[in-house]
Amino acid sequence: MATRPYQGIKFDTDGASKVLDALTVEEALQININNEPFTVSMRTPGEDPSLVRGMLHAEDIIRDVSFCPEIHIKKENEKGIVTIVNINIPEKELGQGYNNSRSLLSVSSCGICGKTELSDLAFSGAILDPRQQLEAGLIPGLFDSMRKNQEDFNRSGGTHAATAFTLEGELLCTMEDIGRHNAVDKVVGRLILERRLREARIMTVSGRISYEIVIKCFKAGIPFLAAVSAPSSLAVDYAKELGITLFAFSRNGRTTCYAHPERTGLPASNNTKAS
Repeated sequence: MATRPYQGIKFDTDGASKVLDALTVEEALQININNEPFTVSMRTPGEDPSLVRGMLHAEDIIRDVSFCPEIHIKKENEKGIVTIVNINIPEKELGQGYNNSRSLLSVSSCGICGKTELSDLAFSGAILDPRQQLEAGLIPGLFDSMRKNQEDFNRSGGTHAATAFTLEGELLCTMEDIGRHNAVDKVVGRLILERRLREARIMTVSGRISYEIVIKCFKAGIPFLAAVSAPSSLAVDYAKELGITLFAFSRNGRTTCYAHPERTGLPASNNTKAS
């Protein structure tokens, strides 16, 4: 249930008229780990197992990417929407993120808002492989493919999307959610559950790129990230540091590379190294 009908009054130059619009559903999902509350995520219902698995990967809660625990439904509301789930994770499978866990509210607009200290923004790991290249001319077609799969957006105009591709442009998975970072978590989670995460080399996202989306791609091992809209300054800084080739303003047949343009596969005369 990604959308729900709502009645409104539309005003225009001809006056006012009643309308019935499909709006994107936003509901809370409480995630328990070993029967203890861990986090609450405001999300669009649907693909909850993918969302949860992707979030646990991004937060370094599960140590082994190949470990996929069962997700048990604990509670549903009167509309049949899941509101509480529990995941049983053996202690040996719990990652450093769980040991450093903090109670947080993951809102749909900005997943970083629940973090309690600046130290929570820390991460570790080697930069992604700088030898791979992506032809910049491939990017417009990737967004065309993502757009064709945005069924919820076509109904409501209120969802974001994320799509994973192979380096050759083969579409692996598209997910939608009211939150940009939730859509990315759903994609990563689905690919983990399908044992296909290693195939993903490119991530496209609707809207803008925040720091957190860069980090999610880094932790998923996806070296190329492209967005329809603008990146934040912190997103560009971290993309440069982590080895993410970052494209933004990818629309109308154009795109701008803000980090690692030497990996775009363009002729050397057209490359300008990022500082």
